[in-house]
Amino acid sequence: MASSPKSLVHESIEKVDEHEWASTVSEGKVSEPPYVKESFKSKCRCLFQHIKHLDVKGIISFLEVKQHHGSSKGEAQSVLESFLYNDDLAPVEAARRTWTWKQFVYFWISGAFNVNTWQISALGLQYGLNWWQTWILTWFGYTIVAVFLVMASRVGNIYHLSFPISCRIAFGTYFSIWIVLNRVIMACVWYAVLGWLGGKCIQLILMSLFGTDLPLRLGDHIPANTLNDFEFLCFILFWIFSLPFLWMPPHSLRYIFAVKAAVTPFAAFTFVIWAIVKSKGKFEWGALSVADESKKLSTAWAVIRTLIIPLGNFSTLLLNAPDFARFSKNPISATYSQLISLPVVFSTISLLGILVVSSTYTIYGVNEWDPLVTLGRFLKGYSSGDRAGVFLIATVFCFDQLGANLANNAIPAGTDMTALFPKFINIRRGSYFCAFLSLVICPWNLMSSSAKFTNALSAYAVFLSSISGVIAADYYIVRKGYVNLLHCYTNKADSYYMYNKFGTNWRAVVAYVVGIIPNFAGFLGDLGVGISVSVAAMRIYYMNYFIGFFVSGLVYIILVYFFPVSGVPEGKLLSLKPWSEKWVEVEEFAKERAAYEKDEEYVVEAFTSGSKVRQEC
Repeated sequence: MASSPKSLVHESIEKVDEHEWASTVSEGKVSEPPYVKESFKSKCRCLFQHIKHLDVKGIISFLEVKQHHGSSKGEAQSVLESFLYNDDLAPVEAARRTWTWKQFVYFWISGAFNVNTWQISALGLQYGLNWWQTWILTWFGYTIVAVFLVMASRVGNIYHLSFPISCRIAFGTYFSIWIVLNRVIMACVWYAVLGWLGGKCIQLILMSLFGTDLPLRLGDHIPANTLNDFEFLCFILFWIFSLPFLWMPPHSLRYIFAVKAAVTPFAAFTFVIWAIVKSKGKFEWGALSVADESKKLSTAWAVIRTLIIPLGNFSTLLLNAPDFARFSKNPISATYSQLISLPVVFSTISLLGILVVSSTYTIYGVNEWDPLVTLGRFLKGYSSGDRAGVFLIATVFCFDQLGANLANNAIPAGTDMTALFPKFINIRRGSYFCAFLSLVICPWNLMSSSAKFTNALSAYAVFLSSISGVIAADYYIVRKGYVNLLHCYTNKADSYYMYNKFGTNWRAVVAYVVGIIPNFAGFLGDLGVGISVSVAAMRIYYMNYFIGFFVSGLVYIILVYFFPVSGVPEGKLLSLKPWSEKWVEVEEFAKERAAYEKDEEYVVEAFTSGSKVRQEC
């Protein structure tokens, strides 16, 4: 008798001894929970059988994400139940909390060496500042970024929550879908953009191996003005190269960041030394201070705008900071490490960019801020030394673009999609879906008008800063660090974070919209859409992240003062006392949640932090 598709799956299940797993976790040998392990070959056989027999229900069942909740038995859940609670959004247990302070330092060392950081000082120079003023302001800017990042990371660090869950606390269980959707869109677009830049790194690698005339030898058969065969080939090669890394679980990415942190400084300083040697030690500092007359500002506003640039570039990362902070091993792993390492490494890379540009100006007579274009110029002589140098540095740039795409876009997009479509998408599937969407986005069309497009991406901070402001005000001022984990994963009427039958905290929504309004006119003016915008509106926009963050946060606090929310520690609203933040362990969280959903009297103090809270409507 032929085996059914279902039996084929069951035949492939590898039984896991949970006691053995627990012992290996305690010894630090593994970090994966005892989920059912099913071979890829058996999965393919099962899917083929469903398709062969036109078994629609079987195909749907096969595609459903099976939730395990810490056990070895997986089963599909309803759309609503999987939205409220699934394996990828569950608080991270101790076995997977493996990031020490070193991993966070490695993360930022590896992430700083990218095209964007390399050329960030160019904007300050265009506004009329000189190179050292721009660099000092870059230091201050990244220091402010580090403070905001540590603040945003805190809820993930202490309560082991991802961004999709943390935004439920402030915005409500259901309205958080809109907030998460904003982050998904940005992650997919940025994945496409960084993929295109990764393709440019592949171009340099191939030309250093096969000659600078390689694009001509390949020909041009694509009927488009925005790319040629060689550019498309390199983009696809980088895209394919990225796919295997999307299979890795987020907590395992620390190994990639450790490798990147080891090779990145070597490549960065090699690039600088090479440029200085080529220029025979000459620098043209004065040439860097030639401002773009169309962008030149008064000194005060040039300072403000230069200071805000790092915040605009980090606006998406500041939102999903909990996605990685939740893997921190202890309460301070994600605090001082990020507070110190981020401004140091990013400011150092921006200085290296200044050194390379000022030295290569003496050779080529232009301020070329794109390091990939500079490497392309180095290939013109095509000596064996030039080829080897370009190959090695471009390879490191390529690897760094890969790591940045994984950490900043693929993993956050995958995590967020588990909150939007959890019945059929987990983090891994979501990451691959993000990768496939990047092809549909066609980044070569977007980058063909790079100035306006990159302006639009950075200007999106107008919307994201308002979200961050509400979340920060809710966590630090209103709730004083108090979070009830059980209430984060339910739609029961008594949940602190349901607020009403619509699962929406209207106070947060109003504050979010009000935070956007002051910046919106300047946002349109910066995009150059043909709308006349006043000087005052543009000056407000120059402070867009600060304006959006603090206006939305202040409005939210005022609304909560007049219309209190539930689940708030007793005490004055504008006082941090009693500070109610408490590190929690979540090894039995699945059982505790199941009991809570059944209205059983079985609640652990750790999940409610033991604080006295107001029960307001």
